[in-house]
Amino acid sequence: MEQIRKFLNDFVMLNDEDWNVFSSKLRRVSFPKKTLILEKGKKEKHLSFIEKGIVRFNIPRPDYDFTFAFAFENTFFSAYDAFLTQKPCQYNVEAITDCVLWQISYEELEEVYDATSVGDRMGRKIAEELFLKKTRREMSLLEDTATQRYLDLLSEQPLLIRYIPQKYLASYIGIRPQSLSRIRKAIK
Repeated sequence: MEQIRKFLNDFVMLNDEDWNVFSSKLRRVSFPKKTLILEKGKKEKHLSFIEKGIVRFNIPRPDYDFTFAFAFENTFFSAYDAFLTQKPCQYNVEAITDCVLWQISYEELEEVYDATSVGDRMGRKIAEELFLKKTRREMSLLEDTATQRYLDLLSEQPLLIRYIPQKYLASYIGIRPQSLSRIRKAIK
């Protein structure tokens, strides 16, 4: 849990009282590799922090899953649009590796916002971080080459990227696995 406090302290200083309120709401859960954390059509009930593992966001298709995001260790994630609206999610959230998460429910997060002096600011900062990631991703898809998107992901997560299957990486950067093989060969 200290990883979460350290992460949050980069945004807002939590006093012990506020931390105790927030941390008392967290639940530690584990998901084995290739498990759906959230299935398309279900409500997103949790904001999660990844202690260990990698999570993939994908739009399932009969012949091909489109991967549009990853979440890595020491970050918060959720199907945030579905979390905010409490309506069914339009995509899957899947554990690529064995995952250990700390989760807080939508209702409990609202309680934290009301019961702490920095809850609203903390929530806003987490939302801003998620928004910035989404914006960087969209800009990259519009402006960068597939090679550059791969190199960026490699520089952001050099140790963890090796655990992501090539077909997911290729989908994420907007190409087919064969093209990713050529990019990997060209940059070696």
